[in-house]
Amino acid sequence: MKKHRINSKKQKPIRKLLRNFPTPWEQKLWNHLKGRQLDGFKFRRQQGIEKYVVDFYCPKVKLIVELDGSGHLTPQKIREDKERDKILKELGYHILRFYNNDIDENLEGVLKIISDSCKELNNRC
Repeated sequence: MKKHRINSKKQKPIRKLLRNFPTPWEQKLWNHLKGRQLDGFKFRRQQGIEKYVVDFYCPKVKLIVELDGSGHLTPQKIREDKERDKILKELGYHILRFYNNDIDENLEGVLKIISDSCKELNNRC
């Protein structure tokens, strides 16, 4: 599998900005992912992978979790997200996408999907 860049120095200012000013939905989800709270899996937030910065990342199972707001519903952004996901999948990553309203309306369900995905991917290793 092709080796790729993680957390390039060039991305550091944007990663730091995104960590320091999370959206309310990112903060809400992070409160449940940080400190290995979800079944002992370690998550990072605002992780740089190649030219992208992903919202949440579990390195043990190469799982990316993205939270999408209404800005991701435009035709242009939908195309960009599909291309980004395609590239990241080709690098061996697994991607889960949720909308912000999923966090508001079904946080427990979102956490279960993330947990089940981590366990399934971990069992494949």
